[in-house]
Amino acid sequence: MDKFTIPFFPPLEEYHIQLEKVWNNEWITNNGPLLQTLEKEVSEYLGTSKMSFVSNGTIAIQIAIEALGLEGEIITTPFSYVATSSAIKWQKCTPVFVDINYSDYAINPALIENKITDKTCAILATHIFGNSCDIEAIETIAKKNNLKVIYDASHCFGTEYNGESIFNFGDISTCSFHATKLFHTIEGGGIFSRSSGSIR
Repeated sequence: MDKFTIPFFPPLEEYHIQLEKVWNNEWITNNGPLLQTLEKEVSEYLGTSKMSFVSNGTIAIQIAIEALGLEGEIITTPFSYVATSSAIKWQKCTPVFVDINYSDYAINPALIENKITDKTCAILATHIFGNSCDIEAIETIAKKNNLKVIYDASHCFGTEYNGESIFNFGDISTCSFHATKLFHTIEGGGIFSRSSGSIR
């Protein structure tokens, strides 16, 4: 089978150095020093204040929904990896689909308000192919209707919006660090929050 993409691998000797640190400190789980370093360096690189590393991008969305206490309907896009919608279902909420713009493939803000009901609690929008959603339009709609906003930013690691990290918008942004992504940790995901509280 031909490979569509080849994941980035660090030099093996550099990877061995990190493994030696793990073997020496015998700390392989529960917020260990390598995890703390990763969170700190990713936050600094992206210009974000709070980042929590999790096991994958799906769990990141589920935690975001749980952390915001969401119940009812969540408006989202069908043009995303299935985890965007399945995470909503797993959290016992209902995904309500809104079509995309055909210029940038992001959720079409002009169609969102027609889908809002008294059961709507949030908008979960996906930034796609390095392009951000229309953040200003989405957040204007959310503020007007008292909705929470989650951004699935798995395609936008390093992207900026109006000179600021894409992860600094919405109530929570999530990211997958799966091996198919631009930045990856083989498996993994991240949650970015502007809240003063901890996600953990």
